[in-house]
Amino acid sequence: MKSYLITDPSFYGSSRDSLESSLNAVLSKTIPDFALFRDKQTSDYPILAQSFIRVCRSYGISKVLLHGDYTLAKGLGADGVHLTGTQFDEIAEAKKQGLYVVISTHTHDEALKAQELGADAITYSPIFFSPAKGEPKGLEDLKEIVDKIRVPIFALGGITACEQINAVSTTGAYGFASIRYFIP
Repeated sequence: MKSYLITDPSFYGSSRDSLESSLNAVLSKTIPDFALFRDKQTSDYPILAQSFIRVCRSYGISKVLLHGDYTLAKGLGADGVHLTGTQFDEIAEAKKQGLYVVISTHTHDEALKAQELGADAITYSPIFFSPAKGEPKGLEDLKEIVDKIRVPIFALGGITACEQINAVSTTGAYGFASIRYFIP
């Protein structure tokens, strides 16, 4: 099962030093297959994204992605972009840029739409309880969507322990994505 680290400024900070220090602490314990720099608050996103990419590359992470901006992802040499659930119309352009495209989905219809539009993978959430993310979908719903589509699915939402990862693995999901699981 693939692992997908997602950053959040509340755990990684919003300065270059705090981001690099926190990221090094996390990656010295476990190296995910995918890593996403996600910070919706900072005005220094491009500068922090450069540091994020550099640190992730130094650990050999397979796919390093930036959040929401495929032009910046391409310009900074990231492997791909993670688009939000309001950016379905940007999948084709991101793919034309040669980027690996992940998009956030929360319904079966969105997952099917992502597949039709050519996304490389999706996150599907929330699977378990996650603060302020709505009613959990649960493992049965995850299994249903995994059986319905061909696009790799990362289960997301409330995955903080090995028991949840093991439960997700029984559904046939491609992997899991998390913020809090990776925090030391």
